[in-house]
Parts: sequence; structure tokens; C-alpha cells
Amino acid sequence: MNPSDTKTLLIIWHSRTGAALQMARAARRGALAAARELQAGPRLRILVRPAARATPKDLLAADGILLSAPENLAALSGAMKEFFDRCYYPVLDRKNGTPYALMIAAGSDGASAVRQAERICTGWRLTPIAPALIVCTHAQTPERIAAPKHITAADRARCETLGGTLAALLL
Repeated sequence: MNPSDTKTLLIIWHSRTGAALQMARAARRGALAAARELQAGPRLRILVRPAARATPKDLLAADGILLSAPENLAALSGAMKEFFDRCYYPVLDRKNGTPYALMIAAGSDGASAVRQAERICTGWRLTPIAPALIVCTHAQTPERIAAPKHITAADRARCETLGGTLAALLL
């Protein structure tokens, strides 16, 4: 197998209470399952990076990007926004057309975080493969907002499907 045949899926996540990390892990499982089903396992490299450690070099090496973050106070989480701030200009005009998917963990609706992330991804000229996936945790009190989250099996399955779809498009 020629190393240039290998595709890289980069999953970048930030999670304070566990929801977005569970979503990222489910998407990874879906990507691995798709690669197995397509008998393309060796041709798919999956990198999973916390937003704080993801670099422009990671982005430039990626053939597909999956982002998983919480919505905090009607915006992207600070750590995910900091990732975009740090990486935006070094990557600008260098990832045009790269497929991406977005997953947001939200207490209520997630729409503001989706708009913010999509605007940044549009600036990078990434190509969305599906509408943003929003998992609503219904956390509305300070105690429930700060508490560890547990994503339902149905929501994990949705994340697996999105990860699998992105992987299949790369292969």
C-alpha cells in the first residue's frame, strides 16, 4: 500500500463535563466501523486531539475534520474558540474543500455555537458533509450544567453515524 493512499481523519474535541468527549469517541468508533466495513482499515488514520493540543500542522495533514465541542453561554466553549483563534490564520486558504462535520453538546439548543463554528469553517472554506449534529443534554440549572454528562445510546449512535459517514467519504 502506498502511504499516500492513507487518509487522515482528525477529530478535535473539547469537553468540560464529558458530553463532547463521549460524542468524539462515538464518532471515532463509527469511523473505525466504516473503515472495517469498507475493508479499508489500513487506509484510514484517525487522530484524536483535545482542542488545547491540536495544531495547524494537524489540520494541514488532515483529509477530513470532525469537531466536537460544548456550547457554553450561547457560544462555543472557550477552549474550542481558542483552538480556532490559534489555528485560523496559519491554515487559511490551505484547506479549501476539505470535508468536515460538527457536533455540539448543548444544554438547550446549541444553535449559537453551531453558527459560530460554521462561520469559522466557512472562512476556512471547509465543506460540510452533513448538518451540524446537536446533542441536547437539557441541563438548565447550575448544578446540572456543571455535573458530568452521560450521552444516551441513541445520541451516541447518531455520533457514530456521522463519524462513519465522514470516514466513508474519505475512503
